[in-house]
Amino acid sequence: MLFAHLKRILKLDRLRLRGPCGARDEFHLAAIAQNLRKLAKICSRRTVIPAS
Repeated sequence: MLFAHLKRILKLDRLRLRGPCGARDEFHLAAIAQNLRKLAKICSRRTVIPAS
């Protein structure tokens, strides 16, 4: 995971939830969002090859 991407694109420069559990949960949500973006990018690149 690229921390610079989290800070710049997802605007995760400051955690909004308090405590270690809140920070962990917020970071996990940001990581999930980043993984979903990667998955969507990979799926959009796939081309369907028609059967011959």
